[in-house]
Amino acid sequence: MSFADNLQLIRKEKQLSQEELAEKIGVSRQAISKWEQGSGYPETEKLLILSKELNISLDYLMLGETGNDMSDKLISPNIIVPTGKITIKSFDGKSVVNCYKVLASKVMFKARADEPKYWLIGVNNGAFWGESSIALGWYANEEKIKNEMDDIAEAIKKGIPSYELKYALKVKNKLLRVKLEEESE
Repeated sequence: MSFADNLQLIRKEKQLSQEELAEKIGVSRQAISKWEQGSGYPETEKLLILSKELNISLDYLMLGETGNDMSDKLISPNIIVPTGKITIKSFDGKSVVNCYKVLASKVMFKARADEPKYWLIGVNNGAFWGESSIALGWYANEEKIKNEMDDIAEAIKKGIPSYELKYALKVKNKLLRVKLEEESE
């Protein structure tokens, strides 16, 4: 999808009229109409304001990824879900992360029977030196982490500001490895 199509789709999903969106970002309704018709593009400053007001990343707005693309695919070794921002509490409850990007990956080492096989990583751009990441949750299989990713993508799409992990396993750190506290279903 093009920028014009994405902008119109996202605006309608957020239940905003062209006038309401124009007022939020400080432009005329005609400017919004022009952008949605593909007759022009906003200045960089206005793109940043659009991203913030619609709670979406620029990639999400510009590249045509609407979140629905994820639902029909199994995860590959690494997936990045383009997002706005969402707050997620880590698996151990010790961290709350305002994520602008969430990645799913197989663990870096060969998992043993008593270890998770996948992990979910939250990325925040608030660190002084750039991005920082944190392990949000650990998962026994591809299906569970895919379900988590789908639910997070859906929460972002709906503009829900926070998300609590539903499929993460209970784990403990033991001798530089992560071990399951209890077996998964």
